Amino acid sequence: MEKPQLRRSLLKQRQSMSVAQWKQKSDRICTNLFSLPQFIQAKTVLAYFSFRQEPDLSLLFENTLAKIWGMPRCVGDSLLWHQWTHYEAVQIGDYGIPEPAPNAPIISYEQVDLILVPCVACDHKGYRLGYGGGYYDRLLAAPEWANKSTIGIVFDFAYLPQLPIDPWDKPLHAVCTETKLVVSCYTNLKKEYNTWII
Repeated sequence: MEKPQLRRSLLKQRQSMSVAQWKQKSDRICTNLFSLPQFIQAKTVLAYFSFRQEPDLSLLFENTLAKIWGMPRCVGDSLLWHQWTHYEAVQIGDYGIPEPAPNAPIISYEQVDLILVPCVACDHKGYRLGYGGGYYDRLLAAPEWANKSTIGIVFDFAYLPQLPIDPWDKPLHAVCTETKLVVSCYTNLKKEYNTWII
């Protein structure tokens, strides 16, 4: 199946979940992340606001007040990362996605320890199916971001054996679902987290 058809099918499946299922599965993803040393040790974490029933990370934001959270804002064809705390208001951006206020402090790549990446799907090699805008492809291809630890966040049904990939696609370091966290490619995470590998 080609990327556009697969994307439509998976988004339809995701949006067919009841609110109770979505919340329960989202909270389980957060619980898995809470126990991950890479997450525990990270001081600055880039994340996202849930949109169209993406896994909701609110539980993380509310229970890790010592961390600096960075949230994206679309500016042209790039993502700008702004510092945000869970009690601050958000605004709706050009794509209908919640964003931090434009005057919130900017987070530079030097500060970032971990990126929680929103995905339509991930596969067993860590490749990601996004929404087609290329924002994360461009971000993760930039030399200054290339070595940042990345974890794709998806529900189990969207963790697939294989995805169609293009030459510019880069695998993520790990994938987290409501039932597992899998280190998916060669990375310095492997020694530390080999108990998670399936």
